[in-house]
Parts: sequence; C-alpha cells; structure tokens
Amino acid sequence: MITTTTSASKSIRQQVLRIISKRKAIKARRLRIGSDLSRELGFDTVDVVDIILELERNFHIIIPDEVPLATVGDFVNYVATHTPAQQAAA
Repeated sequence: MITTTTSASKSIRQQVLRIISKRKAIKARRLRIGSDLSRELGFDTVDVVDIILELERNFHIIIPDEVPLATVGDFVNYVATHTPAQQAAA
C-alpha cells in the first residue's frame, strides 16, 4: 500500500496509472493498487512488457526482468523507489 503523500509521489502514481490504463483503455480511476494486471484486468505478457517499456522511457529507469510486477501497486512502488530524485521533483 502506498502511504507517501508528497506531490512527487502522487505525480509518479498518477503517471504510472495513466500509462497502465492507456494500454487497455481502462479508466485510471478503475485501477486499484491491489489490482492484479493479468487475473483481474486481463493484461497479457505483451501488455505488461509494453507497460514496462513505456515506464522505462518516461521515468528514465531500467526495470530488470526478474522484478516481480503483478499488481498496479507493484508498478507504482517500483517506479517511485527507482526514479531519480530530480525527475520525481519535476
């Protein structure tokens, strides 16, 4: 669960939710932190890879293959903890 309330983390969360929702044309407000992308939302492996590539481009980070990313929260937490501070503050 995400408990940080800084504007930078909210901005990152909003951007991650937008990227995920855009992939399947799901309204961002329908996404819950605990939602499993494949089981609950119908995302397949290609969708997840495309989301990862988009996040890497947008946040200038690398997401290794072995990182377990199953839920919306997994993506938000990974990006929030691996985005450079200067990027997050923008």
